[in-house]
Amino acid sequence: MSSLLKKSEAKLGLKLVAPAVGIIALLVIYPIAFNVYLSFFDVQLNGQKTFVGFENYSNLLCNPRYYHSVGVSVVYLIGTVAGTTILGLAAAILMNQDFRLRNLARGLILLPYFAPVISVVFGWQFIFDPVNGIYNHMVVDVLGLTDTRDNLIGNPDSALFVVIVFDIWKHFPIAYLLFLAKLQSVPKDLYEAAAIDGQNAWGRFWHVTLPELRFVIATVVLLRVIWNLNRFEDVYLLAPNVETLPIFTYYQAFAGLVDQGIAAAISVIQLLVLVGLIWLYVRKVLKW
Repeated sequence: MSSLLKKSEAKLGLKLVAPAVGIIALLVIYPIAFNVYLSFFDVQLNGQKTFVGFENYSNLLCNPRYYHSVGVSVVYLIGTVAGTTILGLAAAILMNQDFRLRNLARGLILLPYFAPVISVVFGWQFIFDPVNGIYNHMVVDVLGLTDTRDNLIGNPDSALFVVIVFDIWKHFPIAYLLFLAKLQSVPKDLYEAAAIDGQNAWGRFWHVTLPELRFVIATVVLLRVIWNLNRFEDVYLLAPNVETLPIFTYYQAFAGLVDQGIAAAISVIQLLVLVGLIWLYVRKVLKW
């Protein structure tokens, strides 16, 4: 009797998860498989496809623009991941202290993360506008640091710096939330014991706070790398001249000399990198 009950429960479980599995297969697995399929073809705008094997990959690996986008992505990843982690940790430590209006301050810190991307992008573009922007007004007219007004977003080199700062400002609250949640669970007895042992504020941070936050720090760093490797809307809306890998892929697929086979090949390589990062996160951080 119990065996029949287990079989019926198993069938019921399969029926319950079948819709979710079908949706995942339709919206995730099929596009990935079709993208891998396209990477082996020369795709024309009229829909015609010619099988070229690994030619798209060989052409991509001989393209200097691809390596430039990889370099830009590496700089973007290092800057944004380090910045969001450090700023999020500093904000969490500060917000973990007792002071007046602490709850209000905790809520205000979250505003950049929840603000609509399109609205804050327009705000940042106005800040760095070479004619009427606040940045050039302060640097040129108020402080007199230079006589020329710079278009920081128009210049790809400086635009990368602006994009990195924007991403840090926009996304550090999620790191702050994770760090703060962990800090609130750290026993105060550990800090008191460290203080009795003669540890100053830096010693308590190094010997108590950091060891307690190692798992969360690893989680934040790996998740930020995975997310930012796919980051498109923030970069493209603010400074489309900053060619990270997602931006480069978009230009190959939909702008200029369209080559969707090359774009598919870029996506496949990027997918393999992401799979490796996810595997690292699951095995080393989650320890599954």
